[in-house]
Amino acid sequence: MECGTFGLLIVTFFLSFLFLYFWSEAQNDYNDFDWFNFGTLGFWFPWSLVLLVVAAALFTYIALLLVLAVCLLSEGQRLYLHWSHKTGIVVTLVFSITATAVLSDLWSKEWKTLLLSLQVTAPFLHVAAVSLMAVLSWPIALHFFRMNKKVRQVAVLGLFLSVLFSLYLVPLGMYSPCIKEAGTLGPAPALIGHRGAPMLAPENTLMSFEKAVEAGGAGLETDVTISYDGVPFLMHDTTLKRTTNVADVFPNQTHQDASMFTWAELQQLNAGDWFLSRDPFGTVSSMSEMDRAWAQNQSVPSLAQFLQVAARSGRLVLFDLRMPPYGHPYSQTYINTTLQVVKANINSSQVLWLPSADRESVQAMDPDLQQTSGEKASIQELMDGHITRLNLHYSTMSQQQISKYRSVNITTNLYVISQPWLYTLGWCAGAQSVTTNSVHVLSGITKPLFLMTPEDYNLMWILTDAVSAFLIISIFIFHWWRERGLPFWSGSRQTHENGPYSKFRTDSSEVICIRWSSLHSDPPTGTFISLPLVYSP
Repeated sequence: MECGTFGLLIVTFFLSFLFLYFWSEAQNDYNDFDWFNFGTLGFWFPWSLVLLVVAAALFTYIALLLVLAVCLLSEGQRLYLHWSHKTGIVVTLVFSITATAVLSDLWSKEWKTLLLSLQVTAPFLHVAAVSLMAVLSWPIALHFFRMNKKVRQVAVLGLFLSVLFSLYLVPLGMYSPCIKEAGTLGPAPALIGHRGAPMLAPENTLMSFEKAVEAGGAGLETDVTISYDGVPFLMHDTTLKRTTNVADVFPNQTHQDASMFTWAELQQLNAGDWFLSRDPFGTVSSMSEMDRAWAQNQSVPSLAQFLQVAARSGRLVLFDLRMPPYGHPYSQTYINTTLQVVKANINSSQVLWLPSADRESVQAMDPDLQQTSGEKASIQELMDGHITRLNLHYSTMSQQQISKYRSVNITTNLYVISQPWLYTLGWCAGAQSVTTNSVHVLSGITKPLFLMTPEDYNLMWILTDAVSAFLIISIFIFHWWRERGLPFWSGSRQTHENGPYSKFRTDSSEVICIRWSSLHSDPPTGTFISLPLVYSP
């Protein structure tokens, strides 16, 4: 039973660590996760952070239990866990498996993020894993030499060595664009504010774009919809429910498509209150009173207003253009309407034209636009379509493909990258720009968080494996020597189990209680002394 409990504890430790690592590395997309739940449940709550806190708490609990178990086993003691701890292990195991399975089903793309994270963290995880195996070798060696059955010894040692050698060889299959020769790192990717600076201001508002410019963004990204009376305006969602107070102003039109509102109706909406009340990124508390008042007075901006901010600051612009629903007055002319606004408010060379519909016609009408594609294709297809830039999800990141496109002057923009480690990976992979929610954070990064030459990495790998192998062999030799009762140095006392180091434990049945009064009359009546009873073979 206790042996099985220890095995279950080890399994739970690794599964809880896997989920904690998985969810920690998914922080880049927490905002998407929370808004997905908002759309599903109908109310806002920071589920992502709650899940992270619960996962961290359970892993810490299991890690402490494992440390206790290893300490006890290292001293030759048995592991007698209270039933409450056994229940805790089972609860943690069920939580880790269930959470991983559910998120894998609903959010399977995050596994790609986890694999990408290994390109940065794998060298350090390798060192940690090998170090853990060196620590575990102490109780394993102790119990290995105390086992009476050869079959158990072979099974334990075989499993231990299999895991150890697998860890030793893991670096052979590792790849990271951040392991490269000195002097081959390119310039840092330019930053394009995703809907402005949504951590500092309500997304897709003039305040948000001003904050992105102020933080050092080289470009601005947004989403464009056409109003019912033909005014292009900024809105990401198909409805106004999430980012405006449409439920208060037009309670009967909460679920109506955003493009079915007139520009006059849109101007009646507040586009900032939701940010202050829901605090989607947990940044509202750090805002000044002036910024809070500014955010509270934000309205839905038009495309013309957005372009004027970009033109005034000399920033690039990138936007998605949503086709109006069937029956909309501008469902057939929305592209021409948008082009007219673009030409009237900004130099076309500053615009990364992303919409794929009628691309050839758009190119003919305004050849100065930087044609941008959201899909990978062969170089010939891209050149035939006059594509000068690719806008790709970060999970498709590939150093080889980015380099191939760059060779024919096609640059690559990755979206949405908000975590420093992902920015580091994009930088090492050669991306020319990234779309981000955190311009103010990434603009302060002056060098990759992880960058190593192949020679340095090989040295790190070999030293880690060699030092751990030496320690593990020494630990096994030490326990073999001790269990055989051999002296450690000349003239030392023997250390077998009848000597100073012993597996002897004093049990209650091996204690003779002698009434003190039978030996001496001075001490108080009823005083006892306990002497251990040692049996000779």
